[in-house]
Amino acid sequence: MANAQAKEWLKAGYSDLRSIFYIIDDEFLTHIVAFHSQQAIEKTLKAIIIYNEEKIPRVHKLQNLIGRVQLDFTFDEETIEILDELYIDARYPTDVGLLPYGKPTLKDAKKFYDVAKVFFNNSCILLEVNEHDINT
Repeated sequence: MANAQAKEWLKAGYSDLRSIFYIIDDEFLTHIVAFHSQQAIEKTLKAIIIYNEEKIPRVHKLQNLIGRVQLDFTFDEETIEILDELYIDARYPTDVGLLPYGKPTLKDAKKFYDVAKVFFNNSCILLEVNEHDINT
């Protein structure tokens, strides 16, 4: 069972997923969906790291965090690479959330959201946390 600190990181990731839920169909906000998807994945990975009784690294790159944990589920690695690029690029106003071909499409946003949900749901299973206990 997850310790209190790991559970708090899961709650933080859940907050990002809930935010996405309310904006997922808005084409104007696809770059915001990308940002929150990256954040949800990052926070769930950090929950796993804490669960494993390790110190949380001060990094945001998903690929780096994934390399620090053992995952027993599959995920779209290409989407993780894209989210890493978007997160870094989002630090510059002219590039906020842009892919090489421009702003993420609604299809891109939904894919980001789906991948974030895979990480969250599987992290809850790994940490033995009931998803319904997270939103209380």
